[in-house]
Amino acid sequence: MKQTTPVPLVLSDYEITPEQGFLPRDPQEQLLDCPTLNQLGHELPKLLSARMVRRFIDEQPTLLPSVPASWRIEDYRAAMRILSFAGHAYVWEVPEQPANTLPPQLAQPWHQIAKYLGRPPVLSYASYALDNWRRLDPAKPIQLDNMVLLQNFLGGLDEEWFVVVHIQIEREAGPGLAGLVRAVNGAISDKEDDTLQGLASLARAQEAMRDTLLRMKERCDPYVYYNRVRPYIHAWKNNPALPNGLRYEGVLAYEGHPQQFRGETGAQSSIVPCLDAGLGITHAPDPLTVYLQEMRDYMPPRHRTFIQALEETKDQQGRPVLSGYVRDRTVSRPDLWTAYCRCVDLLAQFRDIHIGYADSYIHRQHQSHASNPTAVGTGGTPFMTYLQKHLDETRQAIAG
Repeated sequence: MKQTTPVPLVLSDYEITPEQGFLPRDPQEQLLDCPTLNQLGHELPKLLSARMVRRFIDEQPTLLPSVPASWRIEDYRAAMRILSFAGHAYVWEVPEQPANTLPPQLAQPWHQIAKYLGRPPVLSYASYALDNWRRLDPAKPIQLDNMVLLQNFLGGLDEEWFVVVHIQIEREAGPGLAGLVRAVNGAISDKEDDTLQGLASLARAQEAMRDTLLRMKERCDPYVYYNRVRPYIHAWKNNPALPNGLRYEGVLAYEGHPQQFRGETGAQSSIVPCLDAGLGITHAPDPLTVYLQEMRDYMPPRHRTFIQALEETKDQQGRPVLSGYVRDRTVSRPDLWTAYCRCVDLLAQFRDIHIGYADSYIHRQHQSHASNPTAVGTGGTPFMTYLQKHLDETRQAIAG
């Protein structure tokens, strides 16, 4: 079948900006006219410490009487953030005895808000990180010394640092995504200098992302992460502590059947899938590729559409347009190949650092109960073997 000429990509079509990448504008902190929900969000760390989350929620006739017609997307995201943290706190308040049913005053609004946002009613990366920050000084940039979380489980330095490192990486990815799109569009329109400059911008962003990721252990201890942060971000698919999933009481769409959703995980960030797709990195099918495809269901809809658009941007030979364009010019424009290889190598470095963290923060920890397994990620899938395979496949893209 003859390939059609690919269409240039525009970041703004996908709710992405060169300044902040997938991060939205400064997220909304409070909900107007929702005192109970605001109180629940504010008090959640104290309620969870006292093991009073279930009692507080069970005693409320309603958490969100109705969704105001005046709500904007920012209101829905704020409500989703509070409800998601509250839902996971309700389930995992006593890790050894997780709740297998959510009461209707929590389940119904959570399902309604999640449906509007195009995501499942479970804590996902979008609510845990993308929509969960504020600047200490609004006039200063989004950076580690000017950023705190809007919502926590227990709170504390390790939980705070773990998430704000991810948020900083998301912000640093913005110029890189703009560079990637410039490089891809340069290849589409046969503008070699645009492609080169786009790859250079991407590499600078990747260096910043790598350097931020390397700072994780500065203030997030692996033992504290595993025992005080990680237990609450698990969900109810492939989880031995909730083998049948979770019942959302009062949600008519589920007809009383338990639901199985994946837990919050950095695999729900759109950055690495975009880099794979844009740079033309392919992975042979394995359990992790199936899992990563499933993770897109938990991303904001426009973000997953962007990944798909990158994957579908092919040249006349059916190859990923950017990598094909660069490879065709290894003799005439070796600087393009060098710049491309630098970006792929930086992606490999990022993956390599992540594998080290997966090992120290999860795999090597002591499992004390089934609700916090060391053999699988928070998304509920075995990870170590396949993370290494994906790293190897990244390196192979520029080998030989």
